[in-house]
Amino acid sequence: MSTELRRLRNYIDGEFRDAADGRTTEVVDPTTGEVYATAPLSAQADVDAAMAAAAAAFPAWRDTTPAERQRALLKIADAVEERAEELIAAEVRNTGKPVGLTRTEEIPPMVDQIRFFAGAARMLEGRSAGEYMEGLTSIVRREPVGVCAQVAPWNYPMMMAVWKFAPAIAAGNTVVLKPSDTTPESTTLLAEILGGILPKGVFNVVCGDRETGRTMVEHPTPAMASITGSVRAGMQVAGSAAKDLKRVHLELGGKAPVVVFEDVDIDKAVSAIAEAGYFNAGQDCTAATRVLVHESVHDEFVAALAKTAAATRTGQPDDEDVLYGPLNNAHQLAQVSGFVDRLPAHAKVEAGGHRVGDKGYFYAPTVVSGLKQDDEIIQQEVFGPVITVQSFADEAQALEYANGVDYALASSVWTRDHARAMRMSKALDFGCVWINTHIPLVAEMPHGGFKKSGYGKDLSGYGFEDYTRVKHVMTSLEG
Repeated sequence: MSTELRRLRNYIDGEFRDAADGRTTEVVDPTTGEVYATAPLSAQADVDAAMAAAAAAFPAWRDTTPAERQRALLKIADAVEERAEELIAAEVRNTGKPVGLTRTEEIPPMVDQIRFFAGAARMLEGRSAGEYMEGLTSIVRREPVGVCAQVAPWNYPMMMAVWKFAPAIAAGNTVVLKPSDTTPESTTLLAEILGGILPKGVFNVVCGDRETGRTMVEHPTPAMASITGSVRAGMQVAGSAAKDLKRVHLELGGKAPVVVFEDVDIDKAVSAIAEAGYFNAGQDCTAATRVLVHESVHDEFVAALAKTAAATRTGQPDDEDVLYGPLNNAHQLAQVSGFVDRLPAHAKVEAGGHRVGDKGYFYAPTVVSGLKQDDEIIQQEVFGPVITVQSFADEAQALEYANGVDYALASSVWTRDHARAMRMSKALDFGCVWINTHIPLVAEMPHGGFKKSGYGKDLSGYGFEDYTRVKHVMTSLEG
């Protein structure tokens, strides 16, 4: 007996629509590998319509007061809170994440982040007016940039949508947002929620694939393109945006070093690092998956981590005892499996290293030791529940290994020595350094990296300012 598929639709100019040419893509439940919904495969006509709607809505939204934008965002936060169970159900269908963890670890931060940007809408400040040339007064205006083309990833579809639209809308911009083609459902539900609060055209959702995203970025209307995704995708966006000098905001991959010194409590460190490495199946650009351990405690650490990995469970969303669900899609399962299958002879799989079951995209919590700095699995982002462990002899070597990758998003240092922690945090070439913890984020602090991890900041006042432009106004005092 066949089950009718859910039908997802674009949200353009205040209404839900199919793709103009009727084309669709299949949306797969990663816990089963089976199709459960269809979504529009949007093309040029759909992007044109969304951009036209956002452009038409921009002048009026730009001219709203900060207080009006704040009220709208506070209403959105309240609505997200009120409809949390619907959002959780959509997110779980799309990603296979544990229901309980989605409820406790995603909804509250999302609501808090929206409320933060509601407050930020009223806190745009420039330098004070002043006379820097005789007879002339200068002032600085901060203005919204215009229409923003935004592309969100599949690892945190709901939360990354919030990171995109909240600062943009708070600053007075209008948005055309594309969710990943594998995870569009919760974003279309967010569109329904926002659509009941914002003027039509301020927030638009266009579903589709990479070609849809490319069409959005290359479209002449947006003043800014923002993407969270892979390094390859970021480079393509930057190249496309350069053709007409769009602003670009890139939050790309990561390969976070976790530097563990000999003076830590091994059991406590292992517990925290394992959770930060395996949470969300390691599908997090800040995940604690590249551990560097002082040689004097290396073997003890590896043994404890392997034991913790063996006790960590993956499984179905409604199982309260699992830490994480499946990988997002068949391609990602093949990617993660490939890294482990290609391990060099000197590497040792201490735990896991295999698929779990033959249905869905589950992968076992994995620990790999004996690795060298130039090994593929050290240099490239795995984006799965795989933690690698390397040994270092001293602080200098720890820094050499930690900084010796192309990514520079997040890192952590584990030590009881305050001076050493301060030296390491200064020398680590990453956008975030945690000390004796790994992965907590707060709305007030910036998130973003260096090098091939991209540029621009999410969250915080810095992220808000990324969606503004600066204008100098000078006036004569002589009338």
